Amino acid sequence: MDTVESIRSWVSTHKLTSIGAIWASAIGASMAYTGSRTALKPSLRLIHARMHAQAFTLTVLSGAAAYHYYDKSCRKQEEAASA
Repeated sequence: MDTVESIRSWVSTHKLTSIGAIWASAIGASMAYTGSRTALKPSLRLIHARMHAQAFTLTVLSGAAAYHYYDKSCRKQEEAASA
């Protein structure tokens, strides 16, 4: 099994863990970015980081929903073709 397939299998098995890890990574990346670029108070940096992480998480969830819909429609077509 190749690397991409093993990652896809792990993500499909651990959906909530994957989303939580993406959210936490986005918070950390946004905090690091705003900390190096602007001189905001830590509370404002945290608010901005949370907003960026929420936007990124919504993007990932939208992509996951689109992939799920695409995968489901492909399976239906394969079942109809084999029947």
